[in-house]
Amino acid sequence: MSETVAKAPGVLEKSGDANRWKALVFIALAQLMVVLDATIVNIALPSAQVDLGISDGNRQWVVTAYALAFGGLLLFGGRIADLWGRKRAFVVGLVGFAGASALGGAATNEAMMFGARALQGVFGALLAPAALSLLAVMFTDAKERAKAFGIYGAIAGGGGAVGFILGGVLTEYMDWRWTFFVNIPFAIVAAAGAYFVIREPEGGRNRNPLDIPGVLLSTLGLVALVYGFTRAESDGWGDSMTVGMFVASAVLLLAFVVTEAKVKAPLLPLRVVTDRNRGGVYLSLGIAIIAMFGTFLFLTYYLQIVKGYTPIKTGFAFMPMIVGMMVGSTQIGTRLMTRVPARMLMGPGFLVAAAGMLLMTQLEIGSSYNSTILPAMLLLGLGMGTAFMPAMSLATLGVEPRDAGVASAMVNTSQQVGGAIGTALLNTIAASATTSYIADHIGSATSRSQQQLVQLEGMVHGYTNAIWFAVGMLVLAAVIVVTFVNAGRPDGTTVASSEEGAEDEVRVPVVAH
Repeated sequence: MSETVAKAPGVLEKSGDANRWKALVFIALAQLMVVLDATIVNIALPSAQVDLGISDGNRQWVVTAYALAFGGLLLFGGRIADLWGRKRAFVVGLVGFAGASALGGAATNEAMMFGARALQGVFGALLAPAALSLLAVMFTDAKERAKAFGIYGAIAGGGGAVGFILGGVLTEYMDWRWTFFVNIPFAIVAAAGAYFVIREPEGGRNRNPLDIPGVLLSTLGLVALVYGFTRAESDGWGDSMTVGMFVASAVLLLAFVVTEAKVKAPLLPLRVVTDRNRGGVYLSLGIAIIAMFGTFLFLTYYLQIVKGYTPIKTGFAFMPMIVGMMVGSTQIGTRLMTRVPARMLMGPGFLVAAAGMLLMTQLEIGSSYNSTILPAMLLLGLGMGTAFMPAMSLATLGVEPRDAGVASAMVNTSQQVGGAIGTALLNTIAASATTSYIADHIGSATSRSQQQLVQLEGMVHGYTNAIWFAVGMLVLAAVIVVTFVNAGRPDGTTVASSEEGAEDEVRVPVVAH
């Protein structure tokens, strides 16, 4: 395919500003903070619940308030980044997230805690798409983009596991409040660094007026969807409110799609998601996250309740997965992304992760960590790291500069919705299998110790049943990649944006078909 090379005035021969690698440090730090926060609070929740007098019925709102605000406002946050400029949105998001974290750490009652978590979600929804879209517009040379997204992908995938370690250390040796306060230095350093180092490329902003109907419909639709899955986990799939949330979500999101097809300046231009490569990435990532988030939860319970690990030991038990992700993302993905098509990394990556999951289906009460869990985690991390890296890059590759924010927000949205679905769906499968196992076997247990053993066996049986489902999800993600993603390897050439309505020339890697 032949393309005309465009060299915009003042643009470096490689890609963007000379400080872009320094900028990557601060972007990565901010991403780590957001990803850490998703798991670090879970470790601290039991202690915070006791201190603040939060009831068992209300404790889920510590997690749900954040998930609803974050998941519901991601598209809006991405659009604001396109309107304000990614650097400004990034810095504002960091400062706001730090303030909300300070409020959470200083909480004196449950209302203050829930409000702080919701605020964290609001500013996280501004910060996350701004961070990813900054990478998309600053790193456009194929090889540089591969390295930058390798680092970002490793953090996005492995940061959650790091949260278990940090959460365990802070909760056990200091106080649960430090799981909030720890965000403040992260945010201050990242915001200061971003302010002085990041130089966002000129042009490419989307200065069209906000699509208010689109904002309202997408926010309400996504909130209803995330809340529906959250409620399904606690109240069951047949609960009238759960069903009502799903119906409302379907109606609102359908109305959103119809609106976006008609308005002049849509919140989410349909060209962003109808591109077969980006659409395939969003869908496969969401499905893979369903498998991953549910497994995080089961392994945490298995290690702490069945194996008797402390929170810190549990956190360190996740280290092989982090190592695998780092290797998969920064070594395999980065080195091969400019040499082979993305589907040749993503498809096999998801299948390697599925092989790791398959090992976990063999879990029993007496399973050895070294022979079963460690190799399973290594394979899971290696596979997901290899798949995540090209997925993050391809999700924003070739998109118009003015759409970079919403394209990035779609990556986060697919992950957030996938996480909500995974936690609720896999928990339901596990709980149902556990209940059936205990009902079938408890009659033969005559002593109290035998009954306790049956309950533990039932718990592990439930986990392995749900993990089988996760294996299927990862295989499905691989099939979607092979079916939809047809982009060839980027060859490092720079081209002018040819899409109608582009405001500026943009230097992007050509994809050779």
